[in-house]
Amino acid sequence: MRAFIITLFILLTFTTQSVLAGPFNAKAKTKRIPAGTKLSIKLLSPISTVTNLEGADFTAMLITEQTSDNDIILPMGSVVRGTVQKIVPAKRMSKGAILYMDFDHVVTPTGRQLPLSLNIVGREDLTYDGGITTTKGYGDAFKQTCKKSGKIAKDSTNWGFDVGEDYWNGYMQILTVPVGIIGGGVGCAGYFVYDSIADMIRKGKDVQLNKGDVINVILTEPIDVPVI
Repeated sequence: MRAFIITLFILLTFTTQSVLAGPFNAKAKTKRIPAGTKLSIKLLSPISTVTNLEGADFTAMLITEQTSDNDIILPMGSVVRGTVQKIVPAKRMSKGAILYMDFDHVVTPTGRQLPLSLNIVGREDLTYDGGITTTKGYGDAFKQTCKKSGKIAKDSTNWGFDVGEDYWNGYMQILTVPVGIIGGGVGCAGYFVYDSIADMIRKGKDVQLNKGDVINVILTEPIDVPVI
């Protein structure tokens, strides 16, 4: 009698599980977010090539909602999780560190974790293989030095115009503008020579992504999101 009751209990348990599981599988639906879709995510924690190690976890938040047939299937605020895939240290000749990020999954409104395959896009500091860097070597650092030198000359000239405009109905510019141009030229040349040489010697900078930074990404594989 006892064996019969145990057998009956087991049968009822399996039957109940089958009944509960059957309708879920039969009625389960998904809506697809196609490959090529652009998403924007905001970092919820800082990431640095100095303080983080390879394999360290990070979290981000989706700030663009995804819809299908006028229904929101992946809302803003959905959590994206990932890891620091690889870090290449900074080197001499102004070669900056490189940070590679691996986006693992996104958490849906129903609590499901869906695998993600994303590439970072729209950044000037990307390497050819998708890493984030600061300077790509001496050539890149030299271009930045040229921009900074040009800014010194421009700011000095503008100083001459701004200061001279306040005196003698603007006639003071006859003196202040040449002074600004000459001073800017000297400062520009000095900075250019010093920094272009220093770029050959110094190590590149480390990558620092701050909490709240927005990263634009693109789906390389579609996501099928379960919906009710």
